[in-house]
Amino acid sequence: MTSDEVRDGVTLTNLDQPLFDDAGATKRDLVDYLDAVRDRIIPVLRDRPLSVVRVRQGQAPFMQKNVPSYAPDFVRTVTVWAESSQRRVSYALCDDRRTLLWLANQRAVEYHPALVRAGEWDRPTHLVLDIDPPSAEAFPQAVAAARLVGRALADAGLSGAVKTSGAKGLHVFVPLEAHATVDVAAATRALGVRAERLDPALATTAFIREDRGDKVFIDSTRSGGATVVAAYSPRVRPGVPVSFPVAWSDLDRIAPGDFTVHTAAGLLRDDDPWAALMPEPQRLPRDLIEEGHTIPVARVQAMHEGKRRARARRS
Repeated sequence: MTSDEVRDGVTLTNLDQPLFDDAGATKRDLVDYLDAVRDRIIPVLRDRPLSVVRVRQGQAPFMQKNVPSYAPDFVRTVTVWAESSQRRVSYALCDDRRTLLWLANQRAVEYHPALVRAGEWDRPTHLVLDIDPPSAEAFPQAVAAARLVGRALADAGLSGAVKTSGAKGLHVFVPLEAHATVDVAAATRALGVRAERLDPALATTAFIREDRGDKVFIDSTRSGGATVVAAYSPRVRPGVPVSFPVAWSDLDRIAPGDFTVHTAAGLLRDDDPWAALMPEPQRLPRDLIEEGHTIPVARVQAMHEGKRRARARRS
């Protein structure tokens, strides 16, 4: 008896194999889940350069950016020059059900779209703050830190939508008007610092891990060419949790493990909460951007600080 089948012209193979160690799910569970939520996840992937995390049996998970040469013709791609690796990368554009099914058959578990659309490289569509607690057990602290971000947004006249990351934290998304440019990075830094100031005993923007202690890290570096795991995307973690939209008023009543490839589609029914909860696109206040330009870029600051500490250790 074969576990293969065909959907929408895509041949799906080895569906009854375990997805990965400790998944508690099969490849069929992944395919069925993604197919069930296709009308919600494809809109957040469409036209965006896509990186995926794949799992092959007997191998460690790996991030794939370049589309393999054997990809079928119906998989649209966009080629981008990667400054960091000094090479051209052909990213997939997951615009339709066939492409999503093909990626699922490739055992692509996680879906990380860019914050820009293909051809609109200088127009980020969202400002994102990543709320990263020190441990999975500290999720209530992550919720409290997310509320600090919500207050900082409100104080700036902005609003956002929140979702679980599918790991141990939360993501706050603020949709932007089409005028948005690289100033988004500055505004993100300012919001992170403003949220930290509201309760510095709880939250930190310290980029160097050893400087955070047991505080919740408000990561304000998700801008420019960054990617963020998509709403409704599964994660390569035990139980295959899903990044799931949550109303701000419900944050105290949920845990990341509530949403998995086994449960999430049933919780959605006919709804698309990510679309429903997302505010209208907003214009970033000038004072927020100006404040952000006075705040050092975290990665650059961390690099210089790391070198300084290394010199101090040697001496």
